[in-house]
Amino acid sequence: MTPSPSEHTLELTPEARFSIIDVSQRTGDLLDPFSKAFYCSYHTTAGYLEQGLCERLNHDLEAIQAYVRSFQRLFPPNADYHHDQMHLRSELSEEQRRNEPRNGDSHLTFIGSGLESCVTYTHKPGRPVYFIDLDGTNGEAHRRRRTTVIGFNREVVAGQTSFEIPVSNHPIDSINFRDARLGLYEQMQERLVALGIEKGRIDIRLAPEERHTGLTVNEYETLLMRHDLAEVLRNPVRFMAEKGRNMLLDPRSIPSKAKNYAKYDLVHLVNEFIDAMGLSESLLERIIDKFLRYPASRFLRMKRNVSLLVTDREEPGKGTIVQGTYQSPILVQWHKAEAERRRVIATFVRFE
Repeated sequence: MTPSPSEHTLELTPEARFSIIDVSQRTGDLLDPFSKAFYCSYHTTAGYLEQGLCERLNHDLEAIQAYVRSFQRLFPPNADYHHDQMHLRSELSEEQRRNEPRNGDSHLTFIGSGLESCVTYTHKPGRPVYFIDLDGTNGEAHRRRRTTVIGFNREVVAGQTSFEIPVSNHPIDSINFRDARLGLYEQMQERLVALGIEKGRIDIRLAPEERHTGLTVNEYETLLMRHDLAEVLRNPVRFMAEKGRNMLLDPRSIPSKAKNYAKYDLVHLVNEFIDAMGLSESLLERIIDKFLRYPASRFLRMKRNVSLLVTDREEPGKGTIVQGTYQSPILVQWHKAEAERRRVIATFVRFE
């Protein structure tokens, strides 16, 4: 008899600010009866890479570290991000301003490197599954992290709905899907109840015709979205130059593992710099000029789809959308949309 989906929530304690934890060592043989596993992080600076990318990196810990560090070099810590200027954060109390982590770099690295809050893997016993934390400490304190793992054997598409998302007429814009004015979450929750899904996920993807836009799950904080991320999208190289530290200044500091393993988009540039070491300044200038024309759609690993966890653990028999306190699906565009609207498609998936 096929076992029913099995859900487990783990508590993790990162050892350092940038930590990679093999979750498979924590789940042991709990997932062995299942062919698939769904992993969910409740944090905006910690998550998972898609399984295909991990396979391209041979599930090699050093290669994955090198891949992430390539983006950390683009978004260095303590670089005067708007998000980290606590005196501008009017939504915070005085006590929160004193204790809030200055982690604008971690948010931008999460978004830029393509980390995801929820991923579905084909379960392969003995194969590592990495939980990647970009902000695992706050000063001397180690943060407590949570991740949910659901083992299952089949995923069944129970329904699909299309939504029109209003956007501004500005070329660069970001939309918070949890904004109550959209009513999107209420509509998705009603659909879940009607479909009777208890454990599963909602896949939100951009419609095929949508261009110059992407999706992520992160904290929708005004300064982060409207200023820091917007500056990256307008001019990636100027953003990096203004932050003062980036790989253009010191190509020799890039980990050698990046050349051997990290063959994804932006890291092609890393390879070019490594290959160019010791060559003429004119060649280096041509490489930099090429990067100046590199479009935002390739500079960032923005996704065309994100997933949300559905579980009935709070009320058995009734599935609900479960996310971390600060998590929101966010649509980001870097060119104007026709008719000031974007179309997304929500697919409701039941785990069996």
